[in-house]
Amino acid sequence: MEPPNQTAVSKFILLGLSEDRNLQPLLFGLFLYMYLICVLGNLLIILAVRSDSNLHTPMYFFLSNLSLTDICFTSTTIPKMLVNIQTQNSSITYEDCLTHMYFFMVFAGLESMLLTVMAYDRYVVICHPLHYMIIMNPRLCCLLLLISWIICLIYSLLQIVLVLRVSFCRETEIPHFFCELAQILKLACSDTFIHDILLYFVTCLLGVIPLTGILFSYSRIISSILGISSARGKYKAFSTCGSHLSVVSLFYGVGLVVYFTSRAAHPSRKGSVASVMYTVVSPMLNPFIYSLRNQDIKGALRKLVSRGVCYQ
Repeated sequence: MEPPNQTAVSKFILLGLSEDRNLQPLLFGLFLYMYLICVLGNLLIILAVRSDSNLHTPMYFFLSNLSLTDICFTSTTIPKMLVNIQTQNSSITYEDCLTHMYFFMVFAGLESMLLTVMAYDRYVVICHPLHYMIIMNPRLCCLLLLISWIICLIYSLLQIVLVLRVSFCRETEIPHFFCELAQILKLACSDTFIHDILLYFVTCLLGVIPLTGILFSYSRIISSILGISSARGKYKAFSTCGSHLSVVSLFYGVGLVVYFTSRAAHPSRKGSVASVMYTVVSPMLNPFIYSLRNQDIKGALRKLVSRGVCYQ
């Protein structure tokens, strides 16, 4: 017989960033603005890479896929939040919450994998410049992208399948603006030991291991740069990976804050505020980081804009 404090959940309540009604119009305008900037900025990166034949290289192939991932990643959370604010209805169905959570995990994991692959790409171009195009051939690039997709799709599906086996309590309020796995599991009445173990495993698989790979790549890169005799050569070598290093620092720095706040015993809206940096601000800033620090992207964007002006 099922315990009285358990029930078949049909919906969850997303508490969002604030319940103050006076703040809702401000939050709506702010997040709509950031979402549009994020989508437009990353879309421009994709169009610039596709339109300029000089950018048809492994580095920009992965960058365009990262921009597409950023658009999808942000689109899993912000549109639903904006709809909730506009309609003043913060509920989400059980099925929609699982779908929401699945795609969030897919694109979050994919971003981590792509940043790792891009670190390997920078390692090859700096440490093995003469063999760069041989090693990073189109087949390998597509294979690395495919493997990243497969890993993220499978682990996310496995997480959702396990969540389907969880019994939830009558309390279904989530102190967040989207369905996050860690917060969902805290509402469970049944044993979540296996889920917790799997969550830690996934964190290592898509967090610690990629970060270790990135750190190893950059340790070899720094070693190679220090071996360059001229200061100009060192600057040129470092400039090829400066943008990527900035994006990695932003992604993993904020990601660690979000992870530890979400694992707190008593969740609060502080975790939600930290997640804003992870889910919105980081993807929004990535195009600016790459365009401001990369002359090739700047040139491609200028050509793209001038071409659009000429068509008008």
